[in-house]
Order: sequence, then C-alpha cells, then structure tokens
Amino acid sequence: MLNTRLTERLSLRFPIINAPMAFAAGGKLAAAVTAAGGFGLIGGGYGDAQWLEQEFRAAGDQKVGCGFITWSLGRQPELLDLALAHKPRAVLLSFSDPAPFADRIKASGALLFCQVQTRRDAERAIDCGADVVIAQGSEAGGHGEKRGTLALIPEVADLIAAKKSDVLLCAAGGIGDGRGLAAALLLGADGAMIGSRLWASTEANVSEGMHRAALNATGDDTIRSQTMDLARKLPWPQRYSARVLKNAFIARWHGNEAELMTVADEEAAKYRAAWAEGDPDRSNTFVGEVVGLIREIEPVSTIIERMVREAESVLRDSQRFISS
Repeated sequence: MLNTRLTERLSLRFPIINAPMAFAAGGKLAAAVTAAGGFGLIGGGYGDAQWLEQEFRAAGDQKVGCGFITWSLGRQPELLDLALAHKPRAVLLSFSDPAPFADRIKASGALLFCQVQTRRDAERAIDCGADVVIAQGSEAGGHGEKRGTLALIPEVADLIAAKKSDVLLCAAGGIGDGRGLAAALLLGADGAMIGSRLWASTEANVSEGMHRAALNATGDDTIRSQTMDLARKLPWPQRYSARVLKNAFIARWHGNEAELMTVADEEAAKYRAAWAEGDPDRSNTFVGEVVGLIREIEPVSTIIERMVREAESVLRDSQRFISS
C-alpha cells in the first residue's frame, strides 16, 4: 500500500528517509535506514572532514546520501567535494539558498534534496532544480521555523501541482509513528523524513543520558529557542530556532539572551564540555514534539517496520470509513 513516487524513483521498499541530524545521523544510522527499506542520510552538520570520511566508511556498501546545513557549507565549500567523491545517491541542503551548490550536486549525478520551511523557500528550491522537496513543520526537533506541518504540506503539494512539476514532496516534523506517516501521504506527500523517532534508535550517535531524558519527556516538555546557538557561538540566521527539551540550561538562559552574550566565551566552553559528556541538563537534547510518542530505544529496522505496518492499517481503515 505504501508504493509512492518516492519509492519508485529511489527504488525503496518504504517511503521513509531519515533526517540528516547533525552528529546523531552517522554512517551506521544511515546504512541501517537503507537496509530497512528506506533511504539513509548522513548528517554533515557544521563541517568536519575527518568525521564525514569516517561516517561514509561506516555506511559500508549501503546506498546513502549526505545532508548539509547550507549556510555552514558556504564557509567550507570543499566539504561538498569530499561528499561527492563518495558518490552519494543524494545530497540534501537546508537552511539557506540552495542555488550556490545546486548545479554541482546535479552535475555529479546525485539527486538534489532541499529541505524548506516556507512556501516561498519551496518555490525557490523547485526553481533551483530540486528533485525532492522536504517541507519541514515547526513540530520537528532541531532547527526550523514557525509553519506547522499540517498546513505546510498540502500548500507545497498545491504549489508543485500548479507548477506542473515532477518534483517529489516529503513531509517532516511531527511524524513519529504510522499514523503520522499515513497522514503525510494523505496530505499529498510522497514520503516522510523521520528525525526524532530514528534519533531514538540503537544506531544513532546519541548519549545514553539524552536518550533517557527523551524517554521521560512528553511533547509538552519541548521548546523552540536560540539560546543553545548563542552558547555554542554558532552564527545561525535569525529566522531559525531549534526545538529541544526544556532543562536547567534552558531555564537559566531562555529569555536572558542578552545576559548570555556577555558571558558567551565562558558558557561556550561549558556547553562544549557538557555536550561531549552527553549531559542532558547542561547541554541540550534536540528532539521534536513526537518525543511524547517514543517509549523505548529500538533498532532502526524495528522502528521502520512497525511504522509501515501502522500506516498501512490506518490507510485501510480510512478507506473503510469512506466506503461506509
């Protein structure tokens, strides 16, 4: 039942892509997603050539892609050449104009994925030659904007239809089980990009402490903030904030950003040390609102297979409801 244009175009069993989450989405996670029937992406993060080489090796012979934070890639454009040398099946760009890199990616033979947070950015991605547009709602963990998934997906689907484009559409943000996957398909998406639920897997590069924090949280315990970027001294564009779990760090600095900037050097050192230790209270756990649907840390294959079964059940039930 889950055959879509995405599964046909990429020869997948299931219309599922993992989010290229910085640090968490390494080669092991990407390879596991591909092996389970989806499509795996390595997270290029803020740019570390040695880490990228290591993670492409960790993916082995599985067909995977790589995702980049576009504004950060602009500071180290040579990392794109490094990634393309591994012949990724796709390269994903997010959080800035894809135009400076789009032609090089497509000329390499890789598919161009563009993650967007607004209709305006979706139109730009299409004009830049995107093969797949991932429309990300604000429910997502990590960085994003303000639009909600429920309205953004059909709006972008209508845009693609109006432009008579063959661009594929994936939904992201707030999709943590089969109900969410089915909803994404019914809203007009060809598949879904899954972040937080696959972050909570045995193959993800995530500390035990942060996994425990997520298992004890609900969606009510998340917040969008820019304090962690200020503390890390990362020059994120003002339009983006990140969804994380509330904790002692957030309680101290969210709403006190001006004060934080006066002690940024000191706090940056503290934050880096806490992150390296996997401390969920003095750094941040980057997860979305679906954290309230996560009950345990499981293998990628288990998560994907259950999600697909649930989605198929929901779609069958919806057909019976309509026919009745």
